[in-house]
Amino acid sequence: QVQLVESGGGSVQAGGSLRLSCKASGNTVTRLSMGWFRQGTAKERAGVAAIRRSGGLTYAESVKGRFTISKDNAGNTLYLQMNSLKPEDSAMYYCAASNNAWMAAMEVLNYRFYGYWGQGTQVTVSS
Repeated sequence: QVQLVESGGGSVQAGGSLRLSCKASGNTVTRLSMGWFRQGTAKERAGVAAIRRSGGLTYAESVKGRFTISKDNAGNTLYLQMNSLKPEDSAMYYCAASNNAWMAAMEVLNYRFYGYWGQGTQVTVSS
């Protein structure tokens, strides 16, 4: 069983930065595929960024060049560095993990392929 705890959300002005953290327990991040998702007013969680066991990175088009996903293996923590934030980035952000370490490229940003979720951390960007 994998437990995920997010932190680092908050309120910033447009153009600002935040770094989200996701501390994992119950398994090591090196054995997991992991991702960040967000849910605003939409009903479904949208994939933001993902990192596969192989180290392959995938980003949603809307965040490319602004967000960076990374892992700290020693700390068993997943990060999301968010720069040049926009009001439309405002949402609840969730960390997710899958035991399927070899997820296909088309799966990594689809919330249906993840079985473990954190409680979420709120990000609010004001204009």
